[in-house]
Amino acid sequence: MTHHDSRRDSGSPERILRVGLGFWDANTLLSAVELDVFGELAERPLDGEELRLRTGLHPRGAQDFLDALVALGFLDRDASGRYANTPDTARFLVRGAPEYVGGMLEMATHQLYPSWARLTEALRTGEPQRDEAGQNHMFDHMYADDDQRRTFQRAMTSLSSRPIAKIAERFPWPKYRTVADIGCSEGALLTGVLRRHAHLSGTGFDLPPVRPHFEEYVTSAGLTGRLSFRAGDFFADPLPRADVLVFGHVLHDWDLPTKRMLLKKAYEALPADGAVIVFETLIDDERRENDFGLLMSLNMLVETKGGFDYTGADCRAWLAEAGFRDSRVEHLDGPDSMVVGTK
Repeated sequence: MTHHDSRRDSGSPERILRVGLGFWDANTLLSAVELDVFGELAERPLDGEELRLRTGLHPRGAQDFLDALVALGFLDRDASGRYANTPDTARFLVRGAPEYVGGMLEMATHQLYPSWARLTEALRTGEPQRDEAGQNHMFDHMYADDDQRRTFQRAMTSLSSRPIAKIAERFPWPKYRTVADIGCSEGALLTGVLRRHAHLSGTGFDLPPVRPHFEEYVTSAGLTGRLSFRAGDFFADPLPRADVLVFGHVLHDWDLPTKRMLLKKAYEALPADGAVIVFETLIDDERRENDFGLLMSLNMLVETKGGFDYTGADCRAWLAEAGFRDSRVEHLDGPDSMVVGTK
């Protein structure tokens, strides 16, 4: 089967089969990330046998697996049979690289894939399909386990790195002095913004177990003097006071009453003329084009009790209900957009 870009083929079952068997492609890539194939190729190309030995592959499937990665466009192979990363996999899938996005794929392997296997059950019941019995929300389990928490934080950093760069570039930061990131995870948003705007200081707000990873990340970025961490629970505690508050890939985790509550708390924490930034994989207002946003909302169905993604128009209406006098939607990068509300 060859890949075809048409969204509405006629007279051929090719696209139907490609989507229906899309887990073949997905699992091949996810296994390559889990086996660190791209990391092993970071320094130089390797022949098949050396790469097989380094990644612990059994001889039976090794060549098919590596050549499938070539056919899918994730590896190159030269005339002598040596495998090498493509420019994209060298940039985005080598662990430790500045733009590594594999954290999200690691999370997909260990957490999302089992839940998505039960999507039909979620659609019939409206209930999340996570394996952890008795957990009210995915964060209950994730934040109780250090390895899962770190994987999740790496995933959030990788998912957000490109939209963060656009926020740092496009938002009118010179008008403001302080910023707080609500649900800050490792601190990627704050470090990205403060590196570009030397006049700013920032606060990361998240649950107490996040602190060590946040402080480690901020220290490695050389921003310890300008960034601080405030432990808290946004259900029980007031939000930090700052000129700008940011919710990055946070609101979609929660049901509508919680979304409204958080935006109202943001309004109360901001000064006059303060601003809130909400960035997500916003669904387009016509709900026809941003398939990633719609699929992300289905991810919230299988992973959370009440979370869902939403359109820019939805978010602007909630901001108006919370008291914000003005709002706008601006595309950032790929499927991500931000909604900016001004008090």
